[in-house]
Amino acid sequence: MDTRRLTFVREQIEAAEETRLSPYAMRSARSRGRQVPEEPHPLRTAFQRDRDRILHAKAFRRLAHKTQVFLAPEGDHLRVRLTHTLEVTQVARTIARALQLNEDLAEAICLGHDLGHTPFGHLGEDVLSEFLGRPFRHNEQSLRIVDCLETRAGHPGLNLTWEVRDGILNHTWSMPPPATLEAQIARYADRIAYVNHDIDDALRAGVLRPGDLPDITRRVLGDTSSDRVDAMVGAVVEASLGQPQVQMRDEELAAMLETRTFLFLNVYQRPEIVPEVESARITLRTVCDWYRAHPEALPEEGVPDTAPDVAVVDYVAGMTDRFALREFERIGLKV
Repeated sequence: MDTRRLTFVREQIEAAEETRLSPYAMRSARSRGRQVPEEPHPLRTAFQRDRDRILHAKAFRRLAHKTQVFLAPEGDHLRVRLTHTLEVTQVARTIARALQLNEDLAEAICLGHDLGHTPFGHLGEDVLSEFLGRPFRHNEQSLRIVDCLETRAGHPGLNLTWEVRDGILNHTWSMPPPATLEAQIARYADRIAYVNHDIDDALRAGVLRPGDLPDITRRVLGDTSSDRVDAMVGAVVEASLGQPQVQMRDEELAAMLETRTFLFLNVYQRPEIVPEVESARITLRTVCDWYRAHPEALPEEGVPDTAPDVAVVDYVAGMTDRFALREFERIGLKV
């Protein structure tokens, strides 16, 4: 490939961003850059390259077999971490396009935001926190994956741009506000997607009936999946047009937050799943303890000179649900 002749392609894309995007948008050509400087690609902008690197990562493929809400779901149509990620990305691109922000940056952040999630959903975070003796946060692990644990061309890390790394780290609401509006979109898109699809999955699984949903959910957000997404996305776009920050109209925000609280009480923490949760907790704790006692069994591709317990967590956090279960069974046969 004659890169000199093709460089104008990327330059045209970057020039179009300068004129087409909102004054508040992040331009690809203005990125703060990468930890290790690289020559620009002739065809793709910096954020397009980051998106592609995440898509080709092993950690991204593993999301297809990681729980979203229902532990080890048996139904073919219940969400897993990968389908959640794709829905977040779709919501984010819609908002970014409406606000004339950088869709490629928003997409890259959303595709990478959950790479660090453990098997068995947020329960896995709790178990690994107990094992480490300090909080394990999936957003921090997502950044660790793209910075250290994934490899590219034989070197550790994907060497992503500063803006994508900032968006991945700060996509959760417990973190400081991210630096770009595209990353602020990712925050809203994540919550919009999971509030909506967790209702959908709970209805499909028979955990909820339509009449169980709070009145504010049905009145403000609507009765169908598409109505709810349209209402929440529209509320973000309307409140954020021409503004230097991404925000949501008060009415829809209140409805979204009340719906989220309802889901915690009636879906995520319902008493019926206590035995299932305890079984998953025992599975992960047993696997962690076994690898702590047998560090020589850890794969060699971990980060050199990592503290032993961190090396265990890197490996266990990367497991899919079904692999963690197989490891638990294997360990049981050895003891």
